[in-house]
Amino acid sequence: MPEGDTVWLTAHRLDQALSNKIVTTCDFRVAHLATSDLTGMSITQVLARGKHILIRLDSDLTLHSHLRMDGSWYLTRAGTSSRRYPSHMIRVLLGNDEWLATGFRLHDLELVRRTDEGRFVDHLGPDLLGPDWDSTEAARRLRANPDVTIGDALLDQRNLAGIGNLYKSETLFIERVHPWTPVGRVSNIEAVLTTAHRLLRANRDHPEQSTTGLPGRAQAHWVYERGGQPCRKCRTPIRRELQGEPTRQRSTYWCPRCQPEVES
Repeated sequence: MPEGDTVWLTAHRLDQALSNKIVTTCDFRVAHLATSDLTGMSITQVLARGKHILIRLDSDLTLHSHLRMDGSWYLTRAGTSSRRYPSHMIRVLLGNDEWLATGFRLHDLELVRRTDEGRFVDHLGPDLLGPDWDSTEAARRLRANPDVTIGDALLDQRNLAGIGNLYKSETLFIERVHPWTPVGRVSNIEAVLTTAHRLLRANRDHPEQSTTGLPGRAQAHWVYERGGQPCRKCRTPIRRELQGEPTRQRSTYWCPRCQPEVES
């Protein structure tokens, strides 16, 4: 699933291309929206909330989408066709006289009244990339369930919104926290949140995601997707294991030396 910085960048680019312009192209290709038509309306804002994208219109409507694992929005110049994916994967075409936004394999595509946006986002915790990021509230929510492992807790969007598997693994490595440590035994939750916030902010303005500060995919991460490779700090082989409930397990990466288990 895309990380919060990827979703933020997608929304930011859509906002630059679509906001304050009249919709001249609207083609929904999902059954429940097939007869909806937004042409003639003006898009007032596109924003990310956690991993949700909200496209707000001057008609008091909001088009909501979620990328999940395989969805994307793709921008092309008006009058050109996108060949990035087969046409049967297109869920919506939305454009103006300058730009065409194509939504591929989008999930949870819904058109709702502005007052109903809460259906999709009210359950979310503080947004790491939101203007109202609140680390104190995020820490409170995390500590409310002290027996949950910190790796699982960071991915729970009800605690804080936007962090995914990459930044979970990288943040815990930087803070030297073992991923299976119960939240109640993490000595400095505030430091974990500060690092997560710093990493996402550092990467939100470009598609590359580097947590080491080095360019190139081979050097970009400390532990993520480096299972079996030597730790960049101590040369111990990086571990990889699935973490989470059986139907929601995600790969977790860590260095057993730099991130030792907390003794019981």
